[in-house]
Amino acid sequence: MKFSVVRETLLKPLQLVAGVVERKQTMPVLANVLVEVKDQTLTLTGSDLEVELVGQVPLDECQEGRITIPARKLMDICKSLPDSAVIEFSLDEQKALIRSGRSRFTLSTLPAEEFPNIQDMQGDLVVNIPQVSVRKLIDRTGFAMANQDVRYYLNGMLFEVADGQLRVVATDGHRLATAVEDAQVSGDLTQVIVPRKGVLELNRLLTDTDETVELTIGTNHIRAKVADYTFTSKLVEGKFPDYHRVIPRNNEKLVTADRLELRQVFLRASILSNEKYRGVRLILANGMLQVFANNPEQEEAEESVLVQYQGDNLEVGFNVGYLLDVLGVIDSPEVCISLNDANSSALIEEGQGHASQYVVMPMRL
Repeated sequence: MKFSVVRETLLKPLQLVAGVVERKQTMPVLANVLVEVKDQTLTLTGSDLEVELVGQVPLDECQEGRITIPARKLMDICKSLPDSAVIEFSLDEQKALIRSGRSRFTLSTLPAEEFPNIQDMQGDLVVNIPQVSVRKLIDRTGFAMANQDVRYYLNGMLFEVADGQLRVVATDGHRLATAVEDAQVSGDLTQVIVPRKGVLELNRLLTDTDETVELTIGTNHIRAKVADYTFTSKLVEGKFPDYHRVIPRNNEKLVTADRLELRQVFLRASILSNEKYRGVRLILANGMLQVFANNPEQEEAEESVLVQYQGDNLEVGFNVGYLLDVLGVIDSPEVCISLNDANSSALIEEGQGHASQYVVMPMRL
């Protein structure tokens, strides 16, 4: 195997592929990236048995072959070389030789045959959607995913395809986020759970453009094709909570507020909230929202903000961190909050369109 490539051409796909590789692996070969040269194309593959990413780079003169090389070391070498450097790559008695200018590196390798291959999946459903739309869905809901929860089905994101739309839902049991975007769909209604790492790596791969990403959803895997990259992730087995039952339908107390002003009020109040529980007390009266916070050191914060609200007085407690997370991802000027009583969840929506919905459970203070 032999090829040469300009540093910048190799660096981006190598960084993306190496991002999938875990530092601590059960199998030594999983710390490596699979390097293949065939049909004047360089193919790089990284995998951790759950997520796989394949990137391709066109080559001019080359000799075919395949081998696995330590991913982090190869990436660090490429990053350390000067801009526009030409990298020459070859094999010598199962050692990888990398030359560039006056630099020379020899890396250990492992046989390509030891590298795992995520099985060729058969897709039952294909979704074509702009990359920017998928990024928006993940950015607006990803914060609500659980992390290392014993309820493993919460450590990921629900992808639901129905009626020409892609909806994503995330929840950690204390809050729920859902968003929806239009898409071109061929296939029947389906729901799958994409694991947390799969969601984060997919988001890293996408760009804020209208270029299309093709999502293929199978029984056990989801695959995304973007330009010169193919991303595959195993799905989480399990039943995701019925989000329809979680979203409040009969909250009668409606509050409309300026999103940025409300976010600043919560930010200031959070400074003196309990560091562990982050609780704040909200008191609603006609046209006014008061926010109170205190902590074990007997320190207190009190804020008030004008809102559009007409109704009975209401006092309710929330984790201020959850409220700030929601206000940080919504981008509409106004935010709508609907409440019922001190023991009911709050429904937070964008001022217009309601393409995103957020449910936050109350706290006892």
